[in-house]
Amino acid sequence: MTQPQGHSTSGSHERYKSPERLKWEKENDCIKRMAEWIVENGIATEDEVTELRSKALEYTKLAKDNAWKKYSEGVKVYSNPLKDIYNGIPESSKTEAIKLLEKDFTSAINISFSEVVANARRLHIQLLRFGNVQNVDLENFLLETKMVADKRYHTELHSDNKYSALNIPVIKPKYGLNPETLSGYQILNHYFDQILEERPEILAFGEDVGQIGDVNQGFSGLQLKHGVERVFDTGIREWTIMGQALGGAMRGLRTIAEIQYLDYMAYAFSLLTDDLATLRYRSNGIQRAPAIVRTRGHRLEGIWHAGSPMGMILTSMQGIYLCVPRNMVQAVGFYNTMLKSDDPAIIVECLNGYRLKEKLPDNLLDFTLPLGVPEVLQEGNDVTLVTYGSCVREAQKGLELLKGFNVSVELIDVQTLMPFDLEGVIVNSLKKTNRIIFMDEDIPGGATAYMMREVLEKWNGYKYLDSKPVTLSASAHRTPFGSDGDYFSKPNPEDVFDAVMTIMKDV
Repeated sequence: MTQPQGHSTSGSHERYKSPERLKWEKENDCIKRMAEWIVENGIATEDEVTELRSKALEYTKLAKDNAWKKYSEGVKVYSNPLKDIYNGIPESSKTEAIKLLEKDFTSAINISFSEVVANARRLHIQLLRFGNVQNVDLENFLLETKMVADKRYHTELHSDNKYSALNIPVIKPKYGLNPETLSGYQILNHYFDQILEERPEILAFGEDVGQIGDVNQGFSGLQLKHGVERVFDTGIREWTIMGQALGGAMRGLRTIAEIQYLDYMAYAFSLLTDDLATLRYRSNGIQRAPAIVRTRGHRLEGIWHAGSPMGMILTSMQGIYLCVPRNMVQAVGFYNTMLKSDDPAIIVECLNGYRLKEKLPDNLLDFTLPLGVPEVLQEGNDVTLVTYGSCVREAQKGLELLKGFNVSVELIDVQTLMPFDLEGVIVNSLKKTNRIIFMDEDIPGGATAYMMREVLEKWNGYKYLDSKPVTLSASAHRTPFGSDGDYFSKPNPEDVFDAVMTIMKDV
């Protein structure tokens, strides 16, 4: 093992060791101790260990050299055409800046693909700067290399085959003449019971999921019916729950892993963002883990049980779809969609929706909801109000307060945050109303800012604004305990009324 450069390790210089030096010493010490253990336990002789170590170093060096050779040969496919482009520029047209770029490029040793492209882009800038010279070969080169980079580095975040969650056919829920009306938790209980019966590869687990059927009774009685190997409790350790979800999903099981409250996603953060979200991407589509993270959040009373840290998820877990249904029938639709796909997802059930009454669909196991397609719940002409989850009901209550004020609000439920409005439903509403409010229970600058950027920048919604866009979010702190704390910290119907009337003052 090559010893890294660094200060002396003796005397007063001990504390000045570089991080590289300390790492090398630690690794070398571990290897030495392992070798001593192997010899002491008679697994191999000292000579055999020395030979094995020598062969390992030789093999590693050979693998490194072969990898670099293959990469370098791939770079030549693009560096050689750039040389031709430089050679094709008349010497009289080469400014000092262009000559310097050419020198940097041709004299570079072990040049990388990104350095080739960066040089070509700077050449293009210089040609534009001095005479706006058009070079078709250079423009085609930049277009080609961009496509190559996009394919290498910006694909395989999600599945793109027939099992992609975005390609699952939409099947609407069907209701008989007299559909049974149940509480939300009973809808889920019926569904989980039937899907466990139908698909033996499904496992459900998490804190309190097994014996008591989860804290909101969605799995009540299902461990007794389907067995402790299908529905089971875990320890109070969200990180290991996600580890089981990831490992099981990679091996062909369909895991529904519960994080008891949305706030507790923080305790599984590293595994979710480093592993589950990136598995397909970093393996170039070779590996997949279609785990479903079941959790609940939004409006309730309690500093650790009522959060909506959507911003945390949106900025760190690209690669996992994020579904935010407004009720439990909608949640079932998303479970069906994701279980038919090979993509992972987080499905956030509304904490305050388990006791609300809903109609039981006849096709409980079959109906699906599309991802990235908002639903217009109420049409209007004056203001577009965009929200999701539990805030949908708060918004509807706020719109009731607006009756008699001659204000028409279009209410839209985004349904999924990742992906977000793939069809431009919201911007089409904005074209009609020219005013927009984004509402949720995350802190300011969280998911509301994300939604605003999606609509105003990605869909060019800024073109249709007649008033300043508004975000209506929770306060910039945790939700205090109790009904009073909940009311004063999160958007309520009266806040919706005030926000709409304020934005309408310009009219």
